This record gives sequence, structure tokens and C-alpha cells, in this order.
Amino acid sequence: MMVIAMACMMMTACSLDSYEPEEPVLIIEPVEEGMLAACGISESGTRSVSDEQLLFTEKDIEWFNATTREIKFRDMDKPPYEMLEPFHEIKFYLGDNVLFTVSSFVGDWDSRTYTNLILHYDVITDPDQGHYYLHDCYPLYLIDTDEVKANIKKNEGQWELFIYYLESKGKLR
Repeated sequence: MMVIAMACMMMTACSLDSYEPEEPVLIIEPVEEGMLAACGISESGTRSVSDEQLLFTEKDIEWFNATTREIKFRDMDKPPYEMLEPFHEIKFYLGDNVLFTVSSFVGDWDSRTYTNLILHYDVITDPDQGHYYLHDCYPLYLIDTDEVKANIKKNEGQWELFIYYLESKGKLR
């Protein structure tokens, strides 16, 4: 995690030369070594540079349902959908290692299709309280396509590690 923090500081330092006003980096809590964390990735002005911003850590996850893949977040200063919406991708880290990258943050209103892992914000099922899910694709009817099946197989080991880790922390439902 120290590498992530240093990389974020370096990216910020490198971008100080630009004339664009900088948005403050939001850090929810300090990240401890070996902790599960998620960083939003936004593309900067150049093709090869992207900026990462810490979005949440395992401390912000109340529980995870391994069957439905729902993530229940604790109460935070900002609703998760507000923090997640501006990011192109979301990387899940376990310590310094990338577990998996989520293609996009997707809401029920999104009409695009994704054949990779996504973080889905469902407000249709329960309008009074939105729910967050890690799905293998969006919309879910794409689950039986060859491309999605190949991605599921590719991410299998990372999913097992993710679930095992959350179980060891008492966050699995």
C-alpha cells in the first residue's frame, strides 16, 4: 500500500506543472499494509498516464455476500455512488497486489454493455436504499456469452482470494 500512496503522491507532484486546477485527493482512511483497498482510476490528459485515488478500504465494507456478490458499505461521509461515478476503472488491491480491475461503475440507468467485471449500483430493486454488486458483466443476460465465461475463468483465482480474505476478516455473508 505504501507503493500505491507513493505513486499517488508522485502522480500529483507530476501534474502540478499543468495549468489546470487540481482537485483535492480524497483519502477515506490511512491504508494499512496488507489491507484490502479499492482505487478509482481516472484518465488524465495523456494516453499513458492515469491517476489513482483511494475510494474505500476493507474498513468501509460492512459485509460481502459471496452468493449474490452484494457489497454492503458502512455509512460514509459521501454515498459510495458519488465517490465511484467519475472513475473509468476501479482496481481492488490486497496489500500491494492487484486482485482485479473492475471495468466500470455502472448504474441501472446505464445503457452500455460490459463483458468484464463491473461494480453495479442497483436502485431499481430497492429505491429507498441502493445496493452495490460486483457482477461479471452488465447487463446480466450477457453472462452466458463466451467472452464473459472466459473472463469469469480468468478471474477465478482472484475471486477465491477475495472471498477467502473477506471471510478471514468476518465480513462474509
